Amino acid sequence: MTSTTASDRVNGVAADADRDRAAYRPAIHYTAERNWLNDPNGLVHYKGLYHLFYQYNPDGNVWGNMSWGHASSPDLATWTEHPLAIAGDVYEDIFSGSIVADLENTSGFGSTLTPPLVAIYTSAFTELSAFAGLQAQSLAYSLDDGFTWTKHEGNPVLNRESAEFRDPKVFRFNGPSEAYWVMVAVEAQDHLVVLYKSANLKDWTYLSSFGPANANDGEWECPDLFPLPLDGRTDQLKWVLIVSVNPGGVAGGSGGQYFVGTFDGTTFTSENTISEDGQALSLREYSWLDWGRDYYAAVSFSDVPGAKRIMIAWMNNWDYANDIPTSPWKSAMSLPRHVTLATIEGEPRLVQEAVEPTDRLVSASYAIGRKTIDRGTELLPDEAWGQVLKIDAELRPGTADEIGLVVRGGQDEGTFIGYNSFSRCLVVNRVKSGYVDFHHSFASVETAPVELIDGALRLRIYVDRSSVEVFAQGGIITITDQIFPKPSSCEVALYAHNGTGSVESLVIHNLESADPNAI
Repeated sequence: MTSTTASDRVNGVAADADRDRAAYRPAIHYTAERNWLNDPNGLVHYKGLYHLFYQYNPDGNVWGNMSWGHASSPDLATWTEHPLAIAGDVYEDIFSGSIVADLENTSGFGSTLTPPLVAIYTSAFTELSAFAGLQAQSLAYSLDDGFTWTKHEGNPVLNRESAEFRDPKVFRFNGPSEAYWVMVAVEAQDHLVVLYKSANLKDWTYLSSFGPANANDGEWECPDLFPLPLDGRTDQLKWVLIVSVNPGGVAGGSGGQYFVGTFDGTTFTSENTISEDGQALSLREYSWLDWGRDYYAAVSFSDVPGAKRIMIAWMNNWDYANDIPTSPWKSAMSLPRHVTLATIEGEPRLVQEAVEPTDRLVSASYAIGRKTIDRGTELLPDEAWGQVLKIDAELRPGTADEIGLVVRGGQDEGTFIGYNSFSRCLVVNRVKSGYVDFHHSFASVETAPVELIDGALRLRIYVDRSSVEVFAQGGIITITDQIFPKPSSCEVALYAHNGTGSVESLVIHNLESADPNAI
């Protein structure tokens, strides 16, 4: 029997809301124990650990007091949160940036025996600073493998006298005659990616600019530039430039676009630019990292073993980021994604799959073979239900206008994930996904163009306590959305609208037993 207090009875609605907020904490996505986080920063693999730094407010549950938080993981699965890494102060907020392992001690911050990790970050200078109102690039270094940091006395090291110059991503470029550091940053309101080079991380020389191009409705942020072999062929190397845009994403608000092309050590040249003035017929013509509302500021890890490219994004949207109903934490990171480049319909496109350590996999809790779905919704047995699930499904739409699954279902709520035959799109409908009225733009339907393969749509869906990440056709298309259902809403169902379709196979793994912050 559960006891209640008078205040519980008087404030029953508030008490229920508090319990729901606590229940939204993810099981398989990273979030800080307390307070606000946003963009991932400083992603680096070093001495057997993946380091995830991120924008963090040490003093509250909304954006502000920007500093760098820190977590590490041996496997991208189990994360350990560490003390504050680089703190803002009265002179500067610590905005986004990156970290490199300076193994040759080009910066002089360490030695050849103790090479430094060097953080390159944006100083957003306050009115108390000599650089009041400017954004410029600064350095901090660590001599204990990333756990404590010292700010460089000569900061800032790169100042364009701009109020919107930010988010440096730095990498080592090995050219035919020399090796040097390359910085990729943005002039946010000018829709420009600006590139610089340096021999020592302290003195920078301008190389070139890219942009404006494609989606230009909002500010450009958080660029990343990296090489990938096309179709796995090392003799067919392409360069991928990621640029986040806010607002102006394909689903509304925040989003991330990418360009594929060449980089010669000086200039990036895109091969898939559609518009240089933002005047294309539709945002849907562009190449998007994710077609959902909640995948922003994606950047990749440096120095991953095997030269793999692994990416993480902030799983939120600036339209409503401060308002999501979670406490005492706010915002989670996406699942880590392994990204590759493949030729799809004659064009190079990114393909994404969630990173899954094999020792975290559990036996399927529910599996069926071919099953016809008639008009309407069919509830699956309770062994298929759960708050935290991995679902593999193959659907054939048949005569149905739309066919799919309902996850986190309950009384008058559920998130619909399926295929619409008329629009030929993957659909994620969170209009009735649970608590949706905390912001006017949250209740939404996301769609992404996807072609059937041999008449079928293959889906991999990760359901967590407050999100869904959907990978279609092997990761050619993805949609990431937050959801805030009642904790009791655990049902899974199949649905077909205005016709009959089929599920060719369905396998569900219940991941509820996974450790917090572990995939």
